Amino acid sequence: MAGLQALSLDGVSKHYGPARALDDVSLTVAGGEFLTLLGPSGSGKTTLLMSIAGFVAPTGGRILLNGQPIQHLPPEKRNFGMVFQGYALFPHLSVARNVAFPLEVRGTPKPEIASRVKEALELVQLGALAERLPRQLSGGQQQRVALARALVFAPHLLLLDEPLSALDRKLRADMQIELKSFHRQVGLTFIYVTHDQEEALSMSDRVAILNEGRLLQMGAPAELYERPATRFVAEFLGKSNFLAGSVEGRSADGFTFGCNGLAFEQKGDVATTMGAPVLVALRPERMCLVGDQAQPRNQLDGTIAEFSYLGTSFHLLADTAVGRLAVTVPTWRHGAPPVVGGKIRLGWDPDASVRVEDDQKKGGSR
Repeated sequence: MAGLQALSLDGVSKHYGPARALDDVSLTVAGGEFLTLLGPSGSGKTTLLMSIAGFVAPTGGRILLNGQPIQHLPPEKRNFGMVFQGYALFPHLSVARNVAFPLEVRGTPKPEIASRVKEALELVQLGALAERLPRQLSGGQQQRVALARALVFAPHLLLLDEPLSALDRKLRADMQIELKSFHRQVGLTFIYVTHDQEEALSMSDRVAILNEGRLLQMGAPAELYERPATRFVAEFLGKSNFLAGSVEGRSADGFTFGCNGLAFEQKGDVATTMGAPVLVALRPERMCLVGDQAQPRNQLDGTIAEFSYLGTSFHLLADTAVGRLAVTVPTWRHGAPPVVGGKIRLGWDPDASVRVEDDQKKGGSR
C-alpha cells in the first residue's frame, strides 16, 4: 500500500501579487516516507502543505499523486488525511462521533462506520474513551483523536500542520516518539510541517528546508546537519561558526584557505580555483581544546569571553584572530571549569567543517 502513494511537486509556485509565497518548488515524497517541511515563519512551508491538501490553489506547477495530476481536484476529492495545529475537534461531539465524522459525510453505512471507528480508536489506544467529550481529554489524547479521525477513512497520505505545537515541552517530546512509532505502524506517507529543528531532525526520514518560498536543501537529517549546502541551512539547523577567506593551495583531498592572516586546511572540493572566495561552516561540537590527547591539524589561540555550564558540556565563546567562535566541549574532558579571560587553544580537523554557499552575502566570521 505505502509503495503506491508517492507524491511529486513539479515547479509549484504561489504568488500573491508581487510576493512569492512559493517559488518553483519541486520535490518527490516516496510512498511510506516521513517528510518534514521545515523553515522559519513565512518560509512557505504551510502554504506548500495547504497546496498539497487543496486548500490553496497554486499559481503554477503540478502536484501529482502516483503520477496523476491532482492540482485541479478539490480537497475532498484528494483523499488526504489532515491534522491541524489546534486539532479542530468538534467540542459538542464525543470522541467516537468526532472520528466518525469523515465517514458520515462520505455516506458510509452505519455498521461499517461503527467498526472502522472502533478500529481507529484502538489503533491510537483510546478505545476506552470513545464516549468522552474533547474537553475531558488531555492535550495528548486530543491529538490522538485528531489522528484517528484523519486515518479512519483510509487516506492516501497524512498531512500534519504543526500538530504538537500546543503541547508542553515534556508531552511534546513524548508525542514525538509516539508519532514516529505510529508512522512505522500504519505505513502511510506522512508530510509534516514544523518550525522546530530538533523535532524535524528526530522524527523524519527526510527534511525539506524552505526559506522565502524556495526549497534550499532536502535530505536525511544527518546529511543536512553534517553537510549543509548553504549558510542559511547551517545556521537554521543548529549553531555554526563561519570562516570566510580565499583558497591559497590545493592538496590531494582538499584545499588550504587563508582567513585573517591564518591558514587552515579543508577536506573536499579538490578542484577549487586558486584565489576563489570560500565560506566554511564549523559546528561548535566539532571543535576541541588542544591538549595532550587532541592535536588536530587546524589550530588557533583564543581567549574565553563567555561560558555556560550545561551539565554534560561547557559552551564557550572565545575571541580569536578570526572572530568570536563558539565551542562545545564535554564536561568530563575539560577538567577544571573554564574561566572568563582564560587562554585556550582551539582546534579541528579538515573533515570537521564543510564549505557552504554564502546565500546571505555576509562576509567575515561569526
